[in-house]
Amino acid sequence: MSDKKMVVRDNLVNLISGLGTDRAKSSHSQFAEQYYDDGTLLTTYRQNWLASRIVDIPAQDATREWRGWQAEKSDIEKIERLERLFGIQLKVQKALQLSRLFGGAAIYIGTNESDPAKPLNVEREKIKHLTVLSKRELSAGEVDDDIESEYFGQPAWYELISKTFMVRIHPSRLVKFVGKAIPDTMGGYTNSQGWGDSILVSCMSPLLRTESTMANAGELMFESQVDVIGIPNFMSSLNDPEYRNATLEMIALQMMGKGVTKTLLMDAQQTYNTHSATFAGVPEIAREMKLDNAGSAGIPYSILFGDTPSGLNSNGDADKQTHYDNIKSFQNLEITPRLHKLDELLIWNALGIRPEDVYYIWNNLWYPSAKEQAEIGKIVADTIVALNGTTLYNSDALSKASINMLTERGVIPGLESAVAEMGVEEGDEVIPVTRVTPTDSEPRSLYVSRKVVNSAEILKWAKEQGFSKTLEADDLHVTVTYSKAPVDWMKMGQSSWSENTKGQLEIKPGGPRVVEPLGNEGAVVLMFNNSELTWRNREMQENGASWDYEDYQPHVTITYEPGSVDIEKVEPYRGKIVLGPEIFEEIKGAN
Repeated sequence: MSDKKMVVRDNLVNLISGLGTDRAKSSHSQFAEQYYDDGTLLTTYRQNWLASRIVDIPAQDATREWRGWQAEKSDIEKIERLERLFGIQLKVQKALQLSRLFGGAAIYIGTNESDPAKPLNVEREKIKHLTVLSKRELSAGEVDDDIESEYFGQPAWYELISKTFMVRIHPSRLVKFVGKAIPDTMGGYTNSQGWGDSILVSCMSPLLRTESTMANAGELMFESQVDVIGIPNFMSSLNDPEYRNATLEMIALQMMGKGVTKTLLMDAQQTYNTHSATFAGVPEIAREMKLDNAGSAGIPYSILFGDTPSGLNSNGDADKQTHYDNIKSFQNLEITPRLHKLDELLIWNALGIRPEDVYYIWNNLWYPSAKEQAEIGKIVADTIVALNGTTLYNSDALSKASINMLTERGVIPGLESAVAEMGVEEGDEVIPVTRVTPTDSEPRSLYVSRKVVNSAEILKWAKEQGFSKTLEADDLHVTVTYSKAPVDWMKMGQSSWSENTKGQLEIKPGGPRVVEPLGNEGAVVLMFNNSELTWRNREMQENGASWDYEDYQPHVTITYEPGSVDIEKVEPYRGKIVLGPEIFEEIKGAN
């Protein structure tokens, strides 16, 4: 038996040709680390249209149709109002673009908390602003090596550094987006600092090959036709300067004559030929390179280049569906988890509590054709008729559900607003919707308040907490606006958040509540959060009303004589607070 050992390989080996051995030329090929600094990436994005599309398309498609909140209609309106106020949709899109370009970006959540180094408290803090930052503006701190921490293996803090200041930021205050994630462990943390690669890193080689090939093809256009004139004894006579000058002058005159008269005059002994360059194969090469670009970017060819793919009955719908499925996966797996803390803060700010049944879904990116839309409408209508015929459902409930179904599926887009304007039928009675159109009025000072309707409940609580002297029940109120500056009352508009026909606003039980002294007159107040009141105050300020305090904080004054009650031990009132309609009054002595 031979003592020789057989070397087992997992690839094809041919000892004669050298295939699979060190003699093969391909065996010496390998990928080398290529570093692209931020300046190079930015220049590529600005100068190369294909690079900019690779960066922008997924970011724009992921945020184009945004998301739909699932909750009671009034709660949805409150949340969406905050989203519009802070421009969350556009800022997420911008952060995604920066993360894909540079490898990382973040949205800084600015709140009323003065120390950004502290963890974010979604139940107590209020959003003041949202700022988009690229990874170039954030310096990562030391790695968090606490296995119990949600930021294990990530920076324990970040620093925002400018020419004039440096701010330390807790990671919970940053909505981080990573470009192309690097399979990284804590050992490689010093290189990535918790960020990823630019999406252009893996696309750069195909981009450069395509750019170079198309540039060379463009240069070839200038050589597409070359005139060749044969001159007897040309090479042997070039040593004579007079002959050389005369020849060049002759050729110049010949070309001038050809350009003017379209006729070439030449000596009988000269020859003339035209050589044309061939472009055969260039379109095929260009298309293969485009496919290479699409593959490296992870974007279907028809989406990236806006070109309908070739083939029988091919219209690009399959590519679109694949692309939109990828975007949907990206939204659910990447964007949703990263927005979690911001969304929780958004809900608390908008509603004052965190209902378990409030969530959102990403809206569809695919729009059906007119024919498909008509078919959907017929199916929906038939479903409604069939359900109504069973008599299993209340007609009013089915009517409201039908309106939602027809509106959400785009069958009758204006139905919901038309019902809101013209009224809805309840039995035999039609309840109209009234609208108020403001007109100009003489500017004057303005004090807007809402009386507490259930003041008896709050005063009962105050007595139980030890307050012997409180305000009268009719005096309990919440201030909405206190403008010493004269304003046009009609420009203040009308509150659009009333929950019932009496114009009452109900603050749901729970949420952050605090009892604290306020001002210099001994007032003790019950503070609470409510986005309707906050944004109503801000709306009036935007329309010209003044406000003499740094922030607006909804509160109800309980007493001006707390006596011996230890305020720190008072348990806040946590029941519902019902407020009456807005009352407009002038401030006495303001003018």
